[in-house]
Amino acid sequence: MNLKTLVLLLGTVSTALISGLFYAYSCSVMPGLARLSDLSFLQAMQSINRAILNPLFFISFMGTLIILPISVWFFKEQPAVFYLLLAACLVYFGAVFLVTLMGNVPLNNLLDGADLGKLDESGLRSLREKFEPGWNLYHRIRTIASFICIILVAYAAILSRNT
Repeated sequence: MNLKTLVLLLGTVSTALISGLFYAYSCSVMPGLARLSDLSFLQAMQSINRAILNPLFFISFMGTLIILPISVWFFKEQPAVFYLLLAACLVYFGAVFLVTLMGNVPLNNLLDGADLGKLDESGLRSLREKFEPGWNLYHRIRTIASFICIILVAYAAILSRNT
C-alpha cells in the first residue's frame, strides 16, 4: 500500500468514525436522554461531555480535520477524486468542525459551568431549555454533514481505484 492510498484509507476511517459517533448519538443517546427528568438529563450530559474529551475522540475528530486536506493534496492529479475530497474537506470543516466549535462547545461549556445541585426545578428547566434545543439543532447539522462527508470520501476512494 502506497502513502497516497494509506492517507485516503485513514481519511475514510476517521470520517466514518466521526459520522458513526454522531449517528449513534442521534439514534440512541439523545432520544434516550430526552426521556429523563431535567436534573437527570443535565447530569448525564455533563458526564458525557466531560467523558468525550479524551484522546480517542480527539484523534478521530481532529485527525479528520488534518487528514482530509492531505488527501485532497495527494489526489490533485485525479480531478474527480480531488473535487470529492475537497468537498468533503470543506463540509467537514464548516458544518462539522466549526458547528461543533461554535455551537455545541459553547453550550457544553454553559452546562459544564452550572452547579446543578444549587438549582431548583425552575432553574433546571431553564438551563435545559437553554441547552437542549440548540445543542440538538447543531448536532443534527453536524450529523447530516458528517454523513455527507463519508459518502463523498467513500465515493472518492472507489473512484481512486478506477482512475
